[in-house]
Amino acid sequence: MTNQELVARLDSLLANPQALIWLEIRKLAPLVDIVDILNGHDDEALLSLLILLPSEERTALFTELDSDRQDRLLAQLPGPIVANLFETMRSDERADLYNRLSETDKAALLPTLAHLEREDIVRLAAFAEGTVGSVTTSDYASVEADSSVREALDTLRLSAPDKETIYVVYVLDQSRNLLGTLSLRQLVLAPPDATVRAIMTTEPVHAQARWSKSELPEIFRRYDLLAIPVVGEDDKMLGIVTVDDAMDIEKELDATQLARFGGTAVLAGEDLDLRQSPSATIYKTRVFWLALLTVFGVITSTYVAAQEDLLMEVLVLAAFVAPIIDMGGNTGSQSATLVIRAMAIGDIRVTWRDIWFVVRREIPVAIALGVSIAILEAILAYLSKGVGVEVLVVVGLSMMAVTVLGGIIGALLPFMARKIGTDPATLSAPMITSVMDLLGVFIYFGIAYALLGHLLV
Repeated sequence: MTNQELVARLDSLLANPQALIWLEIRKLAPLVDIVDILNGHDDEALLSLLILLPSEERTALFTELDSDRQDRLLAQLPGPIVANLFETMRSDERADLYNRLSETDKAALLPTLAHLEREDIVRLAAFAEGTVGSVTTSDYASVEADSSVREALDTLRLSAPDKETIYVVYVLDQSRNLLGTLSLRQLVLAPPDATVRAIMTTEPVHAQARWSKSELPEIFRRYDLLAIPVVGEDDKMLGIVTVDDAMDIEKELDATQLARFGGTAVLAGEDLDLRQSPSATIYKTRVFWLALLTVFGVITSTYVAAQEDLLMEVLVLAAFVAPIIDMGGNTGSQSATLVIRAMAIGDIRVTWRDIWFVVRREIPVAIALGVSIAILEAILAYLSKGVGVEVLVVVGLSMMAVTVLGGIIGALLPFMARKIGTDPATLSAPMITSVMDLLGVFIYFGIAYALLGHLLV
């Protein structure tokens, strides 16, 4: 089915909602493509469709919608349908949805749910946003250690329809302590009379519910897992986080880091969203950073203005202030980006060994860049402005020094951020540029005074 045909079918469906037509469309196109088109329609059209759909299809569609639309639709859906949604959604998704409800709505919802669902929602919703516990699902497959392989497979056949995944099976004792794990492949290939305890993997990799969820992508990459078991403070099994959840977390973290490195991240709360964030919030966030950078700019301009005597004697020096200080910021941002990326994918850690490795790699590269850019700047200065040798030497040396210093400082700043417990991505490119602007004018005029200061006498 082409995209145009899918659009036409969905437009027709929303004009005259019918469950059978929806089921036909679902066979012809992925749900994510369907939702992309439905996002262009108003809430009223989607509301009518959700109400008439079968329970499983309603839940599948609802969970694919963005959180803001979910909240609006939930407020308009009948009570029984709301309760059904909470009972059929994945446990981690319904816990997130529950946390977004008002206290009044929470109190009204809980009595309408079955006892097990009610307990599960309250337990998972208790974890703070941003922790591993907040993205944990309790829909995992488990067996007892003393079960035979045959009994374990029978257990999986009965419980599989309600589980997030059965490719990894968790072995628990009577108190729900995690004893080990085994794969579905191990179960299928093992002798039917063998015990689970005999074939399971002990001491499995696991995560604590209180950990930051930002640690999960690295754990998945390091150990090549499909799912990670999550335990609470008492070391009892709470649930699992699957690899697709980790991918979503990494995507979210990448977007957050991009916003921070671009100098558009808020100091607290959710990051800016071009579609969802109010204009006032976008203004306040951006004006904060721009105001902070203006302070650096004023300090820089004040220092430059203080060099009036030297600039009056060698006026051409003023023409090179901008390119020199720009080069420091550009080089620093390049180096910081490389180090932050290496940290994000786990290649670099905050150890003296890795810091020394980065410095050893950056210094020769920065020197080579500095020499190359200095020569290029001197040649261009001579050809375009015909300046004398002394000024060319000042410009060349300044360009080289600023480039080298910018590269080294940019490479070290992410390590400094990690050491003081902040995200390296909060070192925004505009901030690095402003710092290097200030250092750049100090270096430039310092070299100028050293080589041309005799002109002032």
